[in-house]
Amino acid sequence: MGKRAAVVGTGLIGGSIGLALRERGWWVVGADEDEAAATEALSRGALNEVGPPADADIVFVATPVGSAAAEARRALDAGAELVTDVGSVKAPIVAAVADPRFVGGHPMAGSEQEGVAGARADLFQGAVWVLTPTDETDDDSLVQVRAAVASLGADVVSLAPERHDALVAVVSHVPHLTAATLMALADERSEEHRAMLRLAAGGFRDMTRIASGHPGIWPDICQDNAEAICSVLDRFIAALGDVRALVANGDRRALLELLERARSARSHLPYGLDREVSLAEVRVPVFDRPGELARITSLTTDIGVNIYDLEIAHSVEGGQGVAILVVDDKALGGLLEALGSQGYTPSSRPLS
Repeated sequence: MGKRAAVVGTGLIGGSIGLALRERGWWVVGADEDEAAATEALSRGALNEVGPPADADIVFVATPVGSAAAEARRALDAGAELVTDVGSVKAPIVAAVADPRFVGGHPMAGSEQEGVAGARADLFQGAVWVLTPTDETDDDSLVQVRAAVASLGADVVSLAPERHDALVAVVSHVPHLTAATLMALADERSEEHRAMLRLAAGGFRDMTRIASGHPGIWPDICQDNAEAICSVLDRFIAALGDVRALVANGDRRALLELLERARSARSHLPYGLDREVSLAEVRVPVFDRPGELARITSLTTDIGVNIYDLEIAHSVEGGQGVAILVVDDKALGGLLEALGSQGYTPSSRPLS
């Protein structure tokens, strides 16, 4: 029998996961609170069948963040050996599930289209997919989830749940709220100046594009990540105040410096990983206990090292294991140094 996956929640992300998995030979069963949505996912080829996640090798919970933890626990209580989710807030979900077989996840991909009608098998190609293992996460569960996600074409990184939430507030949550606020401001002014929205070309459309995303998911996101979002909003509001002062005072030099710094930072944003790299294998002896891979993979994220493959070899005598990482050999020196500073004794070899 081939690999079997279950998708709980058959909207844009769940449908795209189903399409991508089926394209790679998986048998995919799916369910949705809205039976019509599951039926549509079936008709669009995102599922092989509609039904509960029984006998699946992995369960993807692709519901809104407000129900993700309950759905993950339900799948685990029903006997699922491996469960992950796709919510854009991680700490509350990971804490609420608290099971070694659960690996929190967040694919940073989306579409302006809503529901399974916008689903695409290539949605995750080149996209960052964050996994948020903890010290309690089973290492084999992390390896299997990472392998499944990487097979969809995603670039996988590991972060602690709390760190994920703090970072995503900056790069996703506050930008969405900013775009929505700016769009609402323009709409209000358009009542006074009918020509305004006719002038909304180029930059304005680009900056507010994300405001067209499905609004229904955002109240839950803002509630579950309120502390991080409010912290970033406070810093953003203060920064806008600084910019206002530069404009009001006619400080051309300081304003130009700000704009040049922003332009330079924008030009250095990564646009995906270079797959044409020389690779090296790093073997890291570890204690055969939950949490070791979480610590190692989070360390690689902290120092900017991309993992191209990952597995763990368990000792037949128990107690010890070896984490095996495949990385860019240009990053090898920094990785070995970082691992050594954490008490690990890694070895490495080039891969031809």
